[in-house]
Amino acid sequence: MSTFLKLLRLGLAGVFGAFLAVIAAVLGAYIYLAPSLPGVAMLRDVELQVPLKVYSRDGKLIAVYGEQRREPLEVDELPEVLVQAFLAAEDDRFYEHLGVDYQGLLRAAISVLLTGEKRQGGSTVTMQLARNFFLGNERTYTRKIKEIFLALRIEHEFNKDEILELYLNKIYLGNRAYGVGAAAEVYYGLGVHELNLAQIAMIAGLPKAPSRFNPIINPERAIVRRDYVLGRMHELRFIATDVYQGMLDEPVTASLHYPKVEVHAPYIGEMARSQMFDSFGTDTYKKGYRVYTTVNSELQQQAQQALRDGLQAYDRRHGYRGVESHLQLAYTQEGVADLGKLDEALGGLRETGGLTPAIVTRVDPQEIEVYLGNQQSATLSIAQAKWAKAYVSENVMGETPEDFVSMFALGDVIRVVKTGSGTWTLSQIPEVEGAFIAIDPQNGSVLALVGGYDYSRSKFNRVMQAERQPGSSFKPFIYSAALESGYTPASIVNDAPVVFEDESLENTWRPKNYSGKFFGPTRLRDALTKSRNMVSIRVLRDVGHRYAVQHIARFGFASERLPRNLSLALGSGAVTPFEMARGYAVFANGGYYIEPYVIERIEDYKGQVLFRSSPHMVCEEDCLALQEQLLVSSSEIMEQDEVGDSGIQMAQRVLPRGNAYQIVSMLQDVIQFGTGRKARQLGRSDLAGKTGTTNEQRDAWFSGFNGDIVAIAWVGFDGYRPLGRREVGGVAALPVWIEFMRFALQDKAENTLKQPETIVTVRIDPATGLPIDDQDSDQGIEETFRQGYVPVRGKQADPDLMPSTRKDDGEAEPPEQIF
Repeated sequence: MSTFLKLLRLGLAGVFGAFLAVIAAVLGAYIYLAPSLPGVAMLRDVELQVPLKVYSRDGKLIAVYGEQRREPLEVDELPEVLVQAFLAAEDDRFYEHLGVDYQGLLRAAISVLLTGEKRQGGSTVTMQLARNFFLGNERTYTRKIKEIFLALRIEHEFNKDEILELYLNKIYLGNRAYGVGAAAEVYYGLGVHELNLAQIAMIAGLPKAPSRFNPIINPERAIVRRDYVLGRMHELRFIATDVYQGMLDEPVTASLHYPKVEVHAPYIGEMARSQMFDSFGTDTYKKGYRVYTTVNSELQQQAQQALRDGLQAYDRRHGYRGVESHLQLAYTQEGVADLGKLDEALGGLRETGGLTPAIVTRVDPQEIEVYLGNQQSATLSIAQAKWAKAYVSENVMGETPEDFVSMFALGDVIRVVKTGSGTWTLSQIPEVEGAFIAIDPQNGSVLALVGGYDYSRSKFNRVMQAERQPGSSFKPFIYSAALESGYTPASIVNDAPVVFEDESLENTWRPKNYSGKFFGPTRLRDALTKSRNMVSIRVLRDVGHRYAVQHIARFGFASERLPRNLSLALGSGAVTPFEMARGYAVFANGGYYIEPYVIERIEDYKGQVLFRSSPHMVCEEDCLALQEQLLVSSSEIMEQDEVGDSGIQMAQRVLPRGNAYQIVSMLQDVIQFGTGRKARQLGRSDLAGKTGTTNEQRDAWFSGFNGDIVAIAWVGFDGYRPLGRREVGGVAALPVWIEFMRFALQDKAENTLKQPETIVTVRIDPATGLPIDDQDSDQGIEETFRQGYVPVRGKQADPDLMPSTRKDDGEAEPPEQIF
């Protein structure tokens, strides 16, 4: 018995000694590793990498930028069954242990001792959190010990719900998805509350091996893992038996989902991203910023469609350039085209500008059959392809096609488009490009912007970056300078040939009107309405180049980019559509300079406002009421968001209201009687605008507005090729503007400048521009004049009201190039 007691004492001493040794080892390991362990308190201020999101003003998603996809969720936003699924799969004793599950570690250790392989994981959710935030993925015992110590620290610092929230937002779940919110979107295109149990179990099975159990690339293994998770949930009584058995029969429904872009505005998205990067650097893609732009989603969609329609219409007017490519068709043993091979071929092509790629699979004289992909085919008739005359040049086309046999062969790759009636018709990707911008002239907010036909084809933003000659659409700025220097809309200028000589015969410039005709003495209003080039040149020569450039600079144009010769009168300078919109806004709002802007506000991922724009506002009448309104609004913003900017800035007047009013009146005549008269179909009297066409029709413009919207449309080739005869601004660009404005102004009341008190209306003789004797008669026409500028027979206008800067530099130099 004494021997037994001795052995017992010895055994107990050995166990106690081993226990002390373990304690000493743990204590020693902690003392050794503690200095290198990070502080876990930083997790309270952790900022998860959340991508940048760009939205329209009405909250619709435009773009997402960032390497990681993540949708942070608070713990009370997580469905209970989702939490149960993750705990069943990863840590069913999560709410019982203190960060380290010793039972789990013991099971894992025994498994290693018995099999020599690590088959059971001993990591708790807290340990995985420690590894994900602070440690790498190397498989060493040192890392495991660090993981344990960190887990204990985390459990001491945070409660269970806080740990779970961090874990479910941080864990990597494959396909760039971090956290359960992102995984639900990536794999199913749903929010976490929209997932069914089988889908939840599929996601909960991913942390163990996101690639091996990925339901998209390894559906068989993913089902095995999903069923294991469902089984664990059943064992833990999280789900009933009938539910468990029913979920086992659910098919794999996962597929790769990209962020649901709700508004097609990629050029706006890139502008916002670029501005954010300039301010925040690489944090732009990590901090979860939400950028709300000024873009109106409905107007943006309409602008996109209007520009595409306009460019495709131009393309059809100039003929068919032929098929995109040719494929050798593969056939099955039954002698029919191998659709699998066709799908594979179409997989390398993408839809461009709404035009679908298709492969010709049958050719008959009067119709062809094309394969669209995904087991879908369409039939095209020759009647739908009458436009497809062979393209020869911008001015020459072949004969109207009579049958398809001479046009297509089996395996040809072409483009088709679905019409409004649901039928498919032949199309092609236009080579021509375009740009469109619409802004609010009262504050500069960009309402819509399209920088080209298709962003995926060309990321060059032509609204902001394409410096093109504006042609006659620049004339209103010349005429504004003329009015300011003493001209009136009734001033008579001779529309007659003029030759400007230089020392070299090569530099002789003989400008002419587009029609090649000359019309003699012409009132200034008629000259702008009919876009008479010779009048514009004579006006600029009389006003003086230096004075004109100084005046034009008020509209925001850079003086150094304006030509220093008389070709300026015909719009030979280099400007962007953005600059034209800014310039025309001065007319539209009655003379105030506004700077167009895109970003309305910036929020963090929790919705806290970090920045709110404070644009310069136009205030014409009740400025005091507007100030009070803005003060109240900004006060509420500051209380809610703690944003320091008051948001109150009044726009600066750069043009007398009378000058703006007269230019608007003259530009309204352009639409009613001149080169923009196609816009009369809109049935409005408040529209004003000007066409623009450059030499050899290399650029086509229409710049127009009312009091609510300024919109600019440009059409041209990036390589400066001619557009072709008759492709003037009123033909190539104006239809784009009309289609947009038809939608933008529907159900809106007319809005135009009111006649200022400084403007008087007088009846004049249209032939002389002078007042008629009987102002009460119906003879003559009405014209507007600034007070002091009404012409009097035999007497000039009051010289005291004439600017002293007129003709300050004499005649401008001849242009360097013929225009």
